[in-house]
Amino acid sequence: MYPRFVEHRVNEALADTRIVLLCGPRQSGKTTLAQQIASDKYPFITLDDPFVLESATDDPVGFVRGINRAVIDEVHRAPNLILPIKTSVDADLRAGRFLLTGSANLMMLPHLADSLAGRIAIMRLLPLSQAELIERQSCFLEQVFLGKSPKPANLLIGDDLVSAVLTGGYPEVLARSSWRRRQDWHLDYIETIVQRDIRDIARIEKLGVMPRLLRVLAEFSGQLVNYSSLGSRLGINHVSTQKYVDIFESLYIVHTLQPWFTNKLKRLTKTPKLHFLDSGLLATLRDLSPDRLVNDRVIFGALLESFVFGELLKNASWSKERFVFSHFRDKERNEVDFVIEDRRGRVVGIEVKASATVTKKDFSGLRKLATACGNKFVFGLVLYDGDQSIPFGESMVAAPVSALWA
Repeated sequence: MYPRFVEHRVNEALADTRIVLLCGPRQSGKTTLAQQIASDKYPFITLDDPFVLESATDDPVGFVRGINRAVIDEVHRAPNLILPIKTSVDADLRAGRFLLTGSANLMMLPHLADSLAGRIAIMRLLPLSQAELIERQSCFLEQVFLGKSPKPANLLIGDDLVSAVLTGGYPEVLARSSWRRRQDWHLDYIETIVQRDIRDIARIEKLGVMPRLLRVLAEFSGQLVNYSSLGSRLGINHVSTQKYVDIFESLYIVHTLQPWFTNKLKRLTKTPKLHFLDSGLLATLRDLSPDRLVNDRVIFGALLESFVFGELLKNASWSKERFVFSHFRDKERNEVDFVIEDRRGRVVGIEVKASATVTKKDFSGLRKLATACGNKFVFGLVLYDGDQSIPFGESMVAAPVSALWA
């Protein structure tokens, strides 16, 4: 079993917080980690059991009453448990009362988020990172905020990098040896999401449109979001399209990356970008294979950008620091794929390039960002398909993608 580096943060939270929520996409490993943490210290209750789910749904107050401590798995399937849990932890203030897991982001439901404010610590578990696969915890984000270029470990370049990006990080996928079998798993996964999880969290009139919308979203991964354009392909309006995209985001399938802004620059794009959180799932939705990507680095570039975003979010999930992610684009189309800010307002910019060569021109967006940030700018990196770190001026470096798991 692979190590999950967020585990130490979950244990820390259980020591001083009444409720801990471990959330992330289905099949990312939440249940396995929760069982490991629970061991013989907590009763383990799963709402994937239909009889347990029926009991929790029919009498949520009675279900929670008398529970001393417990792990409740897939709590999003019975959101009516949240208020009784709140009542219970308000009456008994001990830390570590409940460890909840959920395949949907309960914090996107305003009434639930409000009811748990001040009582809950939220941890996110995405599919396996490359650092977890090599069992070596990365401190990439901490290093770049010190202005240091991380040295790559377990170098992946060329075909090996393509293979890692196409595979993604779902544990079940990693156990399958052929591309066809991996794609079969992803397709079955999507069907399960639509037929089960979406029904659990939302009332959708046109449920059949959701798989088709997901394929359309895959074609636009890494691009600016235009809900009208996305919806027109399926005959739905922009309001419904945004609602459906929000549902996929609440299930940790996609993420809308908000634009970075500053009062110093008036001509900034204010449109979010769309990313898939697992590059393997994205590849399946676009029907991509290693053979198809051999001569098409443009398509690989979109996949690689989402892969890097997922790795950055995974790094942030186990870090003791807090980071905010956004993207930068001005009206002259100077871009930075990822802008990362820490709590002190310091900024690191990351550009992704699916090439084995880097030129000065690739840093143009990073230099615009550095000018806008002034002394808040710490470091700029172009992550590329190479094997060496190359300086391109003060606080600017081209580094291998493998630096992410240094």
